[in-house]
Formats: sequence, structure tokens, C-alpha cells
Amino acid sequence: MEQQSQLERLGLFDARVPRYTSYPTAPHFSPAVGEAQFRDWLAAVPAGGQISLYLHVPFCRRLCWFCACRTQGTQSEDPVRAYAEDLIREIALLKAALAPGVRLSRLHWGGGTPTLLPADAIARLADAVLTAFPLAEDAEFSVEIDPNEIDEARLDALAQAGLNRASIGVQDFDPEIQRVIGREQSFEVTRRAVDMIRDRGIASLNADILYGLPHQDTHRIADSVQKLLALSPDRVALYGYAHVPWMARRQVMIPAEALPEPQDRLQLFEVARQLFLADGYDEIGIDHFARPGDGLQIAQRLGRLKRNFQGYTDDRAQVLVGLGASSISRFPQGYAQNAPATGAHVARVRAGHFSTVRGHAFSAEDNWRARMIEALMCDFRIDAGEFVRDHGFTPETLAQVLAPVARHFGAMVHLDKDGLAILPAGRPLTRMIARMLDGYEMAVSGHSSAI
Repeated sequence: MEQQSQLERLGLFDARVPRYTSYPTAPHFSPAVGEAQFRDWLAAVPAGGQISLYLHVPFCRRLCWFCACRTQGTQSEDPVRAYAEDLIREIALLKAALAPGVRLSRLHWGGGTPTLLPADAIARLADAVLTAFPLAEDAEFSVEIDPNEIDEARLDALAQAGLNRASIGVQDFDPEIQRVIGREQSFEVTRRAVDMIRDRGIASLNADILYGLPHQDTHRIADSVQKLLALSPDRVALYGYAHVPWMARRQVMIPAEALPEPQDRLQLFEVARQLFLADGYDEIGIDHFARPGDGLQIAQRLGRLKRNFQGYTDDRAQVLVGLGASSISRFPQGYAQNAPATGAHVARVRAGHFSTVRGHAFSAEDNWRARMIEALMCDFRIDAGEFVRDHGFTPETLAQVLAPVARHFGAMVHLDKDGLAILPAGRPLTRMIARMLDGYEMAVSGHSSAI
């Protein structure tokens, strides 16, 4: 109770802050970055280098009401097939813009629902990608798989293309909660999908589950987590549901009065967290869990954990290229985002252009602030030696930056000559602590609850 009182006093239950999958966050992107700059950044990738590639498929059979992603519904496969052909055109544009010999350290298909693609379209798209950009040694090819939208033929196509990490969305297994959030997906359907994935030798399985959903209580989340544990995923993301109907209009379908209070959200998270830890998972950052030996667990142990638009990653590539409508690319020089609307995006691609419409070029200050925030989000500490060595700080100037954080959060953090550490009791405050190191103004309404 004392810890909860301290967290309440520090504003955890009222704050709305970014998730910090990027810095600066996407609301600070501007049209100052366009196709010309995107091409320049691509041209700077060295011949024979490695990049990560993300393909966005913004189609779903039905729109889940809880989801805030940019997606559109379709009952026909025709627009999905046509969009896959546009991705192939975009792959050709990317191949022409990059130096020879570039390979992939990571390939991820996300959405939307990439498994809406028919088996032959999956095979054709995968062949186009991997012909243009072969997988590097120890590369990872992952796809978001909707258990309601997968079958033997599509999984065969993915497995034959080299899929070695599957990601499934669970959200919650309670039937009432599923009805209220517009995502009906039984445990049996999910288990069948997992069995098909395992049967094809796809070694690694990710799963997402949400806390803070309408009508969710500690008993219901415990039951859902235990069902998920029965499927033995290698890696789990335990995300807080972000209720932002002013941004995602479909969320008006979710009854706000049925949502748990912030104090209850913390309890829901803690119940799920304890169950994962008791089952042998290691805690990764603020909201992930991984089996010992998983790539994330190894990266955290070695101090190599990173954070990007997909959450935590062990990918060491310096460049992430996003293809498809609304995708965001990250370069050492900055961010570039494609046109969000599918029609606008594919029109540009069909005309032989990338659809970059906005982004952000990093300043020197952006770089050190981004690294501080990532260090907190990944390791719960800022190492003074790193910032003196790599970012031009003196011990005195670094102390000036970190001292206000220590004053504000008091016993939840520890500041000394070696840097700043978030203590275990203060870890629920991590995003708020990161916010104090954010150099940009923030519209509070644009972000999700801090817990």
C-alpha cells in the first residue's frame, strides 16, 4: 500500500505519456522530410550492409474495436492481392535505391492481418523480398498471425519461405471481454493455430496479451494468462490497453464505464506479471517477458536490448525500412513515414515514387535524449560513462540534466557518479521518468495512460 501511495503522489494514475517506441514521437514528425531525403538516407546504407525490413499490410477481415492501428476492413481478397503487388513494386524501388548486396537482419510482416493474403500471394511476396534482399546469417523472419485467419496452406507458404518466428495476438480469452472489444477468438482456435505453427518447425512464438480491458478483473486476467502459459510462448508482450477514441474512432464502441480504474490497471498488470515470473519467464523492460535463451533475454543480459516501433528487439541493424501505407523507417539520420492512407500510398508507388510524406531529421540533442530514454526503457538506468564517452558530456553537465529527475522522483530513483537508476519500486514510473528527459512539448490528450 505504501508503494501505491507513493506512485499516486507522483501522479502515475493520472499521467498520459508516450510509449517511447521512438524519439521524438510520431506527433513531432513534419513534412520537412520527404522522398528526396528518404532516398539520400537509403543511399548512405553501405554496400553489403544489413537492414531490417518491415512490411505493413493494412487489411483485416473485421475491425477489432480495441485496436488503434491504421487498418481497413475487407471481405474480399481482391484488394489484398492488389496491395501485395504494390508491395512488390515498392520492393523493386527499394532495391534500386540501395547499394548492392544489402541483406536483411530482420524481416517482419505486420498489420492489419498479413495472413489475409492467400497462400500463392504469400509465396509470391516472400520470393520478391528475399530475391531482392536475402536473409543474413542468423536473420529472423517473423509474421503477425491471426488465429482466425490462418490455415494449413498459408502456414505452409510461410514456412517454406523461411518463417522462423510467429507472432499471435491473444488480448484476452474471456468470452465476454472478447465480445465487448470486438475480437472473438477462442482458446481452442488459438491452440489450433499454435499447434500448426509448431508442427512446421517454426521454433519461436510471440504472443500479445492486454491488461486494462473492459470488464477485466484479477480473476479474469489470471485465467487468460494461465491459458496463454499452456501454449508456452517463447516471448510475451503484456501491453496496457490504450483507450484513445479521439484518435481511433472505432473505440467509441467500447463502453468507457466498463474500463478499470488506473489503480486497478496496476493490479491487473501485477497479477499477470507474477504469473509469468512464476512460470520461469524473465522480465524484459517495462512490458515484455521471455524464456531464458530467447533473443530478448540474451540481449538484455548482454546490455544490447533495443526498442523500436515493434516494441523491444535484439536487432542490431542501424536501419529499419518500413514499406507499405503508414510505415515508418528509421535511419541514423532520422525518421521517414509513408503516406498513411492506402490509396495515396499506392498511387505514389505505382507512379514510381516512394510515398514519404513526413519525418524528422535528428539533431545532436535528439540523439543523446533518444539514447537516454531508450536506456531507461530497456535497462532502467543511464550509465554516466557511456554519455561522457559517446555524447560529449562532462560529469558536471550530465549531473545537471539528471538532477531534476532525481529531485522529482526521490526514493524511486538513485543518482550517483555512475549515473541514474530506476529502483524496482519505481519501475511503473519508467515512462514518466523518460518524459522528463523529452525535449519536446507534448499534447497530453494524444497519449495513453502511464500505467
